[in-house]
Amino acid sequence: MPIWNKQKECMPRADLKRFQLSGLQHLLQYIYKKVPFYKKLMSRNGSKPEAVEKLADLQHLPFTRKDDLRQNYPFNMLAVPADKLNRIHASSGTTGKPTIVGYTATDLNNWRELTARIAAAAGVTGSDTAQVAFGYGLFTGGLGMHAGLEALGAAVIPASGGNSVRQLTLMQDLQTTALVCTPSYALHLIDLIKENNLDPAADLKLKYGLFGAEPWTDQMRRYIETELNISATDNYGLSEVIGPGVCGECYVKKGMHINEDNFIVEIIDPATGKPLPSGRQGEVVITTLAKQALPLLRYRTGDISALDETTCSCGRTTARLQKILYRCDDMLIIKGVNIYPSQIEEILLSMPGLLPHYLIEASRREHTDRLTITVELKPKKSSALNNSSLAALKKQLSAQILSITGIKAELKIADTGTLQRSAGKARHIIDHRNLNQI
Repeated sequence: MPIWNKQKECMPRADLKRFQLSGLQHLLQYIYKKVPFYKKLMSRNGSKPEAVEKLADLQHLPFTRKDDLRQNYPFNMLAVPADKLNRIHASSGTTGKPTIVGYTATDLNNWRELTARIAAAAGVTGSDTAQVAFGYGLFTGGLGMHAGLEALGAAVIPASGGNSVRQLTLMQDLQTTALVCTPSYALHLIDLIKENNLDPAADLKLKYGLFGAEPWTDQMRRYIETELNISATDNYGLSEVIGPGVCGECYVKKGMHINEDNFIVEIIDPATGKPLPSGRQGEVVITTLAKQALPLLRYRTGDISALDETTCSCGRTTARLQKILYRCDDMLIIKGVNIYPSQIEEILLSMPGLLPHYLIEASRREHTDRLTITVELKPKKSSALNNSSLAALKKQLSAQILSITGIKAELKIADTGTLQRSAGKARHIIDHRNLNQI
């Protein structure tokens, strides 16, 4: 498949490392001069821009955290005056003040280039019709992917999120070939397609699915690919860093190629902050090399993954970020045991009678932590199961969960459509112990 920018995506590793070092040195001079927060942070850390002589020196520089952005709300982290911004995005702010992200005209042009690379790596070309079912607004996914797809020459349908019946109608009438949304929303569309007795292979023209904005497993990928008759690829970004465009999968699907001319990605031990070698799982840390308005130094994302620096057969020389396993704040601790949504997802996808929709709830009763998991039956199973077979299914599922997590969960097996569907990031965890909803 075509590579959008061979000069940057296929650069020899030695040249790329020199390019990154030059970009890092420029970044440090830039933020030290333009952003009072960073001048103060680096001075407190004993760091000076001119002291960085090699990429390895990056590990001695201080981290930036989401709380830093919130505490400097709305514009105190900017490196340009607010009146020089061409666009403003923001996070949802569900757990506090939103993080404000500003873009100059140069930032927007660069962002367009990066998302074009991601879309091209997924297989999209100028002859495709792409339906963007991300929200268009403060969330970066919709407008971010839209611009890159247009740069490729694709016809873009800005469907936005929600109104799923209309989404399906647009897919059919406009012969959509590429679907852009969260994997959770793809699951919802699969349900709707089945309800309408449609055959994706015969009734739709879909070829590609570009999915991001939330962690999802390879088992989920295989399910979506089978049900929609498409090639599904993962892509990754954060609103604070830029939005989508940090990295994305090629057809090989063995990790997401990082746009390393724009970002330095590190993996650290989340407990100690120490860097981890390639292949080891840890927290993803990102340094931006080309952003004008909101440059970030060693931004701790809270996402857990690993780096792969081996050569990819697609021809790109960039390092790859493995699938995001989970977010640090997605983890539930029940009776001292770490529970992750991906564990439950894998179990559900291994059981043919269940849908991959679920809700994990933590509560505390009589000073004891309890785990409740609600799952859904596939449509035909709801009417076919009697009390005995339903009890057997619950017993099998309970045993699987106990085997994988070591925790005995209270199970609720519900009919199809019981759990709320989402056009954006799905809510899989509710922690009633502290009312922290993820």
